[in-house]
Amino acid sequence: MLYEWLAADDGVFRLLNFLTFRTGAALVTAFLFTVFTGGWLINLLRARQGQGQPIRDLSLEAQLSKQGTPTMGGFLIWVGLTMSTVLFADLSNPYIWVVLFVSLSYAFLGFLDDFAKVTKQSSDGVSARARLLTEFGVAAIAGAFIMGLHGAHTPLGHADWGSLSGLAEWIAEFAPETSVERNEASFSGGVAVPFVNDYFVPLSGFFVIFAMIVIVGFANAVNFTDGLDGLAIVPMMITGGAFALIAYLTGNFLFAGYLGIQFTPGAGELAVLLGAMMGAGMGFLWYNTYPAKVFMGDTGSLGLGGLIGVVAVAIKHEFALVVIGGLFVLEVLSVVMQVGWFKITRKLTGEGKRIFLMAPLHHHFQKKNWPETRVVVRFWILSVLFALAGLATLKLR
Repeated sequence: MLYEWLAADDGVFRLLNFLTFRTGAALVTAFLFTVFTGGWLINLLRARQGQGQPIRDLSLEAQLSKQGTPTMGGFLIWVGLTMSTVLFADLSNPYIWVVLFVSLSYAFLGFLDDFAKVTKQSSDGVSARARLLTEFGVAAIAGAFIMGLHGAHTPLGHADWGSLSGLAEWIAEFAPETSVERNEASFSGGVAVPFVNDYFVPLSGFFVIFAMIVIVGFANAVNFTDGLDGLAIVPMMITGGAFALIAYLTGNFLFAGYLGIQFTPGAGELAVLLGAMMGAGMGFLWYNTYPAKVFMGDTGSLGLGGLIGVVAVAIKHEFALVVIGGLFVLEVLSVVMQVGWFKITRKLTGEGKRIFLMAPLHHHFQKKNWPETRVVVRFWILSVLFALAGLATLKLR
């Protein structure tokens, strides 16, 4: 790993020994790389795609005006994110690899979906059944792997902590309420309960199913949200920033003990990957802001949603994801409510009725004649509020 080679120097590169510095470096590097290569990649996509992404006729003039805009812009994000992660993350950390596995697998599935749509000039891509089976299969592998990692954790007092070997005993004496035996058997295969210190609902093998639901559910929630210029990427960066902070705190025994959240050795390294995601997202926004020069496509949205979902599972903050990613949850709920209510009322009265003018939720406000930029900015504001609310729950225990 490049950062380890440079960090061995006694000069300025010794800063690379600090996780916070590497996170910031990953963010800046991913941003610059994405911005400087973005124009070339967009021109390549435009040349290859011809008519660009097919636009469904939603009776929205603003949507139809975007016909011809190239899609698969998620490539900009993944190139910047992957390069920056390789440069600054500890590649011996298994959490990095499981997150990359899910993210890039979902991104490739999204690419196949986008490719089918562009090739056929139709909104029909990969079949829903094949897509969901693949998503759940990838999530199952990741969930089982993470469960194994959690099970491999030992109580802090028995871990190899080098020069910090006396830290556990010192904390136990200084703060008796902070137990050094935090990684109990229930940690592996258990789900943390919000607002309660160190209590897990034991799911055993069902933990994998729970992980599958979280990862697949959030991946598709982000996919539903990606419908307007800049609408999905900014809330993704906000959510990623919040989880970068949580990952850092979860991976630090002192901070985890103070906050009463489960200490997860090695999880802090995910902050570097999330920093790279934020930087690449900023670079993508450079081109995706209204009026967009490129669309994220499923290549971006599906992989990004899977990334945050698997991070939440890895650091055992799945329920915090519901709050921090509240905007994405609202979007997918609007679809579920719309479809469900239509089917129920059609069965009862013979005529289906709708709750919203159109779903997902952002189209409802477009139908109310809100300008696209107003919808997007107000949704950004909601995303910030959701993230702050989610972070506030860390100390409510």
